[in-house]
Amino acid sequence: MITTIRLLIITLAVLSFTIHASDLAKEKRWADQVVDAILDGDAIWLNGGTSEFLGIYTEAGEDKSRAVIVMHGTGIHPDWQQVIQPLRVGLTEHNWNTLSIQMPILPNEAEYPEYAPLYDEVAPRINAAIKYLQDNGTNNIVLIGHSQGAAMTAYYLSTSKQDVNGFVAIGMASFADDPRMNSIKALEKINVPVLDLYGDEDLETILNSSGARAESAKKAGNKNYTQVKLSGSNHFFDGKEDELVESVAAWLDKLADK
Repeated sequence: MITTIRLLIITLAVLSFTIHASDLAKEKRWADQVVDAILDGDAIWLNGGTSEFLGIYTEAGEDKSRAVIVMHGTGIHPDWQQVIQPLRVGLTEHNWNTLSIQMPILPNEAEYPEYAPLYDEVAPRINAAIKYLQDNGTNNIVLIGHSQGAAMTAYYLSTSKQDVNGFVAIGMASFADDPRMNSIKALEKINVPVLDLYGDEDLETILNSSGARAESAKKAGNKNYTQVKLSGSNHFFDGKEDELVESVAAWLDKLADK
């Protein structure tokens, strides 16, 4: 009887750990699909402390001293055709090296709030990406996140010591019921320059919280917070990829000139 109880406790502990950790099997499936299909850039493997994860590093033609780290949204991968691939390839044409990384993910059926425990896995991954860039001579690093990737990045910046020069939040989601996922509150603790970019046809929650995000940046005393709404753009900037890249690049270049 005691042995049975012990086995049950161990099983529940394993299940609990699995639920609260990235789905590494899904990450591997994504990686198997992505790596062989990369046309621009090179696949690299970074270590977040407990496991390796995929990154795609793409060099700019000229300037090697500046780079962006790109974080995708819920459940996808670092070469996703919407938003992520256009940015990681397009920004190299504006002389920014790019490193797009695999963020923690859950099985397809997972709901947005279920991602909250995975936010604790974000810092080791971003730190590994920053170290990779610094080891390769990059001293100007900006973080870019889309959707939940932006929320994860906001959480990182509000809770970690960071050696980055700015943050581009694209269609940044916020979930008030969990403090880790509350991007609006996170902005109150972020002092690096921020570009808060979204579409005028974005998700309703993002449109309705634009004022609250700006107010949070004001509370932080962040004088380098900029909010931009792109006309005719939905959450994934379908058909507006060029405008997205140009808007981000223009802000990045202004930031670099300061």
